[in-house]
Amino acid sequence: MAATQSTAPAVSHAKRLVVKVGSSLVTNEGKGIDVQAVEQWASQIAQLHAGGKQMVLVSSGAIAEGMARLGWPRRPNAMHELQAAAAVGQMGLIQAYEAAFARHGIRTAQILLTHEDLADRRRYLNARSTLYTLLGLGVVPIVNENDTVVTDEIRLGDNDTLGALVTNLIEAEAMVILTDQTGLFSADPRRDPDATFIALGQAGDPALEAMAGGSGSSIGTGGMLTKVLAAKRAANSGGHTVIASGREPNVLLRLAAGESIGTELRAILPVRSARKRWLANHLRLRGRVTLDAGAVRALTQGHRSLLAIGVVAVEGEFDRGDVVACVDQHGVECGRGLINYSAADTRRIMRQPSQRIADILGSMSDPELMHRDNMVLLRTQTSATAATAEQ
Repeated sequence: MAATQSTAPAVSHAKRLVVKVGSSLVTNEGKGIDVQAVEQWASQIAQLHAGGKQMVLVSSGAIAEGMARLGWPRRPNAMHELQAAAAVGQMGLIQAYEAAFARHGIRTAQILLTHEDLADRRRYLNARSTLYTLLGLGVVPIVNENDTVVTDEIRLGDNDTLGALVTNLIEAEAMVILTDQTGLFSADPRRDPDATFIALGQAGDPALEAMAGGSGSSIGTGGMLTKVLAAKRAANSGGHTVIASGREPNVLLRLAAGESIGTELRAILPVRSARKRWLANHLRLRGRVTLDAGAVRALTQGHRSLLAIGVVAVEGEFDRGDVVACVDQHGVECGRGLINYSAADTRRIMRQPSQRIADILGSMSDPELMHRDNMVLLRTQTSATAATAEQ
């Protein structure tokens, strides 16, 4: 496992901070909204807000609260029942937060997002603009996944990913994931007496992912792996992550004061432009193009645009302007970006020089298949870090 050099604590120097709170904390292990806990987090966030930090809260708990209100003893499996529980529970969730923050004179706003909102360029920019406007008005946005309309399976820990995406969306310097665990251990401490606590690590280190989700580890059960993966995603755009216990007294205030609590996973990359942040964290790739060795070198070493002549295969059905992955001939992604031609047209012009595009298609909108300004590059690390994005 690669360790990072200890520098200033992430939360203490963050001007913009995302706090994600897990469902078990919000609903007291599924019993219903824990009003006292909500009030404690609101009080801490209010104090950080008064100190000049811009705060966004990503909160789970709608489905669990809905189950409690509906008297369901077990989490249903049917999608329509999960959506119904989320719809009922969201009422109680937002009421609890609104009341708690109102006691401190802070206005809140409810933001319900889906992955599609962050995958579509136009909707992404709309969400980003709304959040920036709310932060500028001194409002604390309360963000949750819009479980009542999602069509994909509702997964445990999905709001960890959502928290990372919101971190990227608003260019936050740090994200705090509050959970029912004290942080990350090298193994399950209840089974392995030699398990050690990891106070500081590097986001994206595959060794940490193995620790969080290893076979037979109850640490991975309940979402620790999703938290480590969320930290990796936040790090792609320069955001640091702290995973800490939400039951720790005044945990947010103490972190902001520079105290080391929980596991801090540091990013090694600088904060990116919003455009490249969106590309690097795009969840809905529409396809991929396979490049020859020369094209891979041109992109990753020469920082050049992608030309059609370097493409040897096309997968998926995408349109002009969609986000498409660029992979080498081993299937390893080396970049992604907004493509200038549809999949059908790309298949027609691949392996052809740019000057032939007009002859083949009847016209040429762009000489490049993917312009360098609309791309983000990835490089595979041979050290302990995972694939990280390159500025």
